[in-house]
Amino acid sequence: MEAKLSTAFPVHYQDGKLFMEELDLANVAKEHGTPCYVYSKKHIVDAFTSFQNAFASHPNQICYAVKANSNLSILRLFAKLGAGFDIVSQGELYRVLQAGGDPAKVVFSGVGKTDQEIRFALEKNVGCFNLESEGELYKINKIAGELNKKAPISFRVNPDIDAKTHEKISTGMKKNKFGIAYERAIHMFREAKGCENIQIKGIDCHIGSQITQITPFIDAAAKLLKVVDELKKEDIHLEHIDIGGGLGIVYNKETTISVNEYAQRVLEIMQGRSEKLMFEPGRFLIGNSGVLLSRVEYLKHHEGKNFCIIDAAMNDLMRPALYEAYHKVINLKEPKDLNGKEMVYDIVGPICETGDYIAKEREIYVEEGDVVAILSAGAYAMSMSSNYNTRLRVAEVLIDGSKSHIIRERETYEDLVRHEAHANIEF
Repeated sequence: MEAKLSTAFPVHYQDGKLFMEELDLANVAKEHGTPCYVYSKKHIVDAFTSFQNAFASHPNQICYAVKANSNLSILRLFAKLGAGFDIVSQGELYRVLQAGGDPAKVVFSGVGKTDQEIRFALEKNVGCFNLESEGELYKINKIAGELNKKAPISFRVNPDIDAKTHEKISTGMKKNKFGIAYERAIHMFREAKGCENIQIKGIDCHIGSQITQITPFIDAAAKLLKVVDELKKEDIHLEHIDIGGGLGIVYNKETTISVNEYAQRVLEIMQGRSEKLMFEPGRFLIGNSGVLLSRVEYLKHHEGKNFCIIDAAMNDLMRPALYEAYHKVINLKEPKDLNGKEMVYDIVGPICETGDYIAKEREIYVEEGDVVAILSAGAYAMSMSSNYNTRLRVAEVLIDGSKSHIIRERETYEDLVRHEAHANIEF
């Protein structure tokens, strides 16, 4: 088992104990209980700053993808750093506003915006709607007219590019539900130009998530720029070009794209252009900042199969069950001088589903009562959690140097029934 950890992770062993920034995670687990999510503020700030610096030579706006992690304190931190926000629901916009985010820096994506969501976003003066269908254009034009407003829009164009990622997080191919067909892009901009209550702002694409090759990004951006140039011939001039998000991170031993390499290639094809660049990163900014701490409850040994049963489950971290996603799992005690004491375990939770697992066939040394850290749990982790099996959603903690801050309290059983208890129906 590897004792040395990749610098991609915000944790390190010190005197045999696992630390995040200046705090011993065993003490964090003791203070806040398990399971709990723990995030490194420094890691988040460093990721955002690296992205910002890489594109400093060209006008740009980084819109953090709220779906990755929507905790109010996380959103407040990004707002303070100057980020905009990529949202896909009224609830996400509500959270952004509660966190002090600037609605003028919000892009509203998503294929199924309702009348209520559109109206709310227009009333709050969001910066731009990313439109994904012809029907959405006419609906937004109508609602904007009723409110006596001009709706700022861009079209999300589906460039039919294979992002070479997991099929469930690939979004830029014809078979995916997202965006308008590339061949229909010019037609849709013409239609928008003729709508009285529409203000054309830009063009957008997003080809998927956890992408580890540069070519799909550049191919997609190049196709967008062809549309931009064709639109200029029709006197349709765009203010921004939004090339989405999707930069992959290290979960295991992936070779990822450095943000500097990404910026260099994008800026090369943007040379001589004045349009603002916009981005929608989520995972890249927060994915590796977080860990999920969980206690080992039981070790169960069958013939040919060993199970490490922990107190975290698929309701806390859905990605392995949903995507067969890999998360590194390590003991808070440094694994050194073990001399073959490690065993191969399936690391599983207590939920009544065979699919309730965190990791399969991992070599790790653990004892009952140990606490393990599940790495790369900052993105699409807590935001996808549920109360399945009537389990409580867990606490979230933000580490800032030598201080820990509770940014979400662990749910109580009263919380679980709060919205049902008033229905005193007699049967």
